[in-house]
Amino acid sequence: MIADEAHSSQTGSSASKLKALLAAAGEAVEAEDGGISAEAMLDAAVASRRPSERISYYAFTATPKAKTLELFGRPPDPDLPASADNTPEPFHLYSMRQAIEEGFILDVLRNYVTYATAWKLAHPDGEEQEVDSKKASRTLAKWVRLHPYNIAQRVEVIVEHYRDNVRHLLDGQAKAMVVTASRQEAVRYQLAMRQYIEQHGYGDVHPMVAFSGSVLPDEVIPEEVTETSRLLNPGLKGRDLAEAFDTDDFNVMIAANKFQTGFDQPKLCAMYVDKKLQGVDCVQTLSRLNRLFDGKQTFILDFYNDEQEILDAFAPYYQKAELADVSDPQVVIDLQRSLDASGIYHWPEVEGFAKTFFDPKAPASSLSYHCRPAQDRFKYRYQAILEQLQTWKEARRVAEQNGDDKGLKRAEQELKDAGTTRDELDLFRKNLQSFVRTYEFLSQIVTFDDPELEQLCVFARHLYPLLRIDRLLEEEAIDVSELELTHYRLTKREEKRLRLEEAEGDYGLQPVSEVGSGKPFDPEKQRLAEIIDRLNDLYGAEVSDDDKLHFFRGMAGRLSKDKSLMAQVISHSEDQAMHGLLPSRFTETVMDTMTDNEKMAIPLLEDEEMAAKACRIIFQMLVQGHRVAEG
Repeated sequence: MIADEAHSSQTGSSASKLKALLAAAGEAVEAEDGGISAEAMLDAAVASRRPSERISYYAFTATPKAKTLELFGRPPDPDLPASADNTPEPFHLYSMRQAIEEGFILDVLRNYVTYATAWKLAHPDGEEQEVDSKKASRTLAKWVRLHPYNIAQRVEVIVEHYRDNVRHLLDGQAKAMVVTASRQEAVRYQLAMRQYIEQHGYGDVHPMVAFSGSVLPDEVIPEEVTETSRLLNPGLKGRDLAEAFDTDDFNVMIAANKFQTGFDQPKLCAMYVDKKLQGVDCVQTLSRLNRLFDGKQTFILDFYNDEQEILDAFAPYYQKAELADVSDPQVVIDLQRSLDASGIYHWPEVEGFAKTFFDPKAPASSLSYHCRPAQDRFKYRYQAILEQLQTWKEARRVAEQNGDDKGLKRAEQELKDAGTTRDELDLFRKNLQSFVRTYEFLSQIVTFDDPELEQLCVFARHLYPLLRIDRLLEEEAIDVSELELTHYRLTKREEKRLRLEEAEGDYGLQPVSEVGSGKPFDPEKQRLAEIIDRLNDLYGAEVSDDDKLHFFRGMAGRLSKDKSLMAQVISHSEDQAMHGLLPSRFTETVMDTMTDNEKMAIPLLEDEEMAAKACRIIFQMLVQGHRVAEG
């Protein structure tokens, strides 16, 4: 089997099916009536997952994930099992570094510019509205990103940079791509860019927008649109977007999750990034610029990401992508036990489903019959806990109004207990999907030979989409109708070459481990005004200090890699952490950043009180980052 691009599609169910087809293992035994029994089909499914000496795999990739290396890689010592000391590795390596040095691809990080955005918000009724803090933060940040003024400022930077630095390259054929975070954002960018070009009378910038599906009208977009709408791409005239972009009719592409991977356009010289990029997606997206063309220079302007984050994404693939360890098969068993213990399904239901699933004569409609009991149990439990949460929220409100401390204390405890129960139900649903993905991947590496795992896999795959919690939840709307953007500033930091050869750190690819052990985020209710103040402190405060966010994110990013420090941070309170490793590590990191951030670093070294406050901010950022990483 030759995979011209080894990626996630070779580590899941489609790869398992292909392997079963090629292996033709575990021939099914005919029943007395000449048919094939469900038991024989189950045995064949289990057998098909065993390693086969009949199949050879050849896979090519520039950006292997940990799963790809585990599946296709070969242990240095083939006589020993894969382990942390015998991690699978590529049969052959032609590194990014070698390809750049030998002139086969370009170094896309040679000209890299980051921009800092500072802003302040105001809301007249913020004190009265209590909301989920995480959801509110996302909503407010999205509101700022989509704000016409924010997009207009970025459009001005993009168009003027393209005209001054890019347009003339390649004898006037140079092209650019704008990477956005959503379809709605991409459409608003296109409308704003066309308006800016028209207002300034520019006849040398011709943008197109690329996205899948459609975008509904809003306060800026006048009608429902697709990428072929005349409102957006009037010059397309029925042509394929990639082909049209290769002509002189278009030279700037605004993309939303499209053309960011596998798009081969050698005349692409500049990329303007307004989206979070990380890991393999970051490397694949920015590498659209690495194709050769006579006289080509590349530019990246990044409105969103920190330069260290970009280096961290590229570093694993610059010389040799290596596994930090190998996946632990026990993860599958632990997930099975966790799912069994929930009581949402009963094992006879799983067996009944599997028997029907593997019976060639059984109608597909009968599968839902075996899932219905588990589906109903989950639904009834979820509805009951939502009702409890609503009841005790009201009890808390009444207790607060009446000054009933005893009643308030009980309501808070009941809310906490009910929240824990809801978290357990959310985790069950999440673990169903985790079990299927993990088993389908690891069973290609490890021989489980366990029919129960195979039965649970097919059952869980069908049950997961039936547990529709979105139909049970009444989404709490965050009112942004009266939100105001009171301050805004977009500032260029500096242009530099990001040097991958100088990247330091442990860049080993992490294998599957402890899947499903994380806990769902427990919504923290805060008044909207408090959240706006916190965001203003982070992004705005003294708006002129536009490097603040960049500086603190960089600090937190460095410190989060210190395993000893993080062990203290996640297991101690803020006050306790201030008596541990954090203050000394904080000071060391401040000193390390003096060269690039002297304006920010020196006050922290000279003012102990200011340093202590900053250290506590870093603590909160580390805790928040850990929660997000844990899912």
